[in-house]
Amino acid sequence: MPTLPPWSRMTIQQGDITTFAVDAIVNAANTRLAGGGGVDGAIHRAAGAAQLQEACRQLGGCTTGDAKITLGFNLPAKHIIHTVGPVYSDGSRNEAALLASCYRRSAEVAVENDCRTLAFPAISTGVYGYPFEEAARIALQTVANTLQMTPTIERVDFVFFGTADFERAQAIYADLSARG
Repeated sequence: MPTLPPWSRMTIQQGDITTFAVDAIVNAANTRLAGGGGVDGAIHRAAGAAQLQEACRQLGGCTTGDAKITLGFNLPAKHIIHTVGPVYSDGSRNEAALLASCYRRSAEVAVENDCRTLAFPAISTGVYGYPFEEAARIALQTVANTLQMTPTIERVDFVFFGTADFERAQAIYADLSARG
C-alpha cells in the first residue's frame, strides 16, 4: 500500500492531548523530566504522577532539542515521548534549530519504538515564550519534512487546547500545505 503524502498524514485538532488514543503523545518537558506546569503537568497527572516520575528519573534527564520515551501508564496513549523545547530569548540563540530538533527527534524516537500514530502539543509556546505563529510554522514544516522520509508514521495530530491557538494553527497548516 502506497504511503500518503506528508500533509495528508497531519491533522490539526482541538482538545486535551491526554485523552488521545495514539501510540505516543509528545510531552513538552523540562530538562529534568520532572513534571511541571502546562502540558507537562497535565500529562504527569493523567499518566499517574508517581509511576511516570519514577520512569523519568531512570532516564537521567533530557537535553534541549532531544527526546526520550516512557510508557504511557494511565493514559490512552501507549507511550509518552518527552522532548525539551528551547526557552525563547530573541531568536538569535539557535532557538529555531532547537525547536525543529524537538519535533524531528520525537518522530525518530517514535519510529525506533514502532509508534505509528503521534500527537504533539505546541512545544515552547507557553512559559518558554516562543512566539506561537513562528513555532507553529517550524513544527508543521519540520514534521512534514520528517514524514517525507518516514513512511512508517501513519498519522500525526497537532493538538491545541485553546480555540485561538487551534484556529491560528489551522490557518498556518492551510498556508503551508497549499505550498506543498
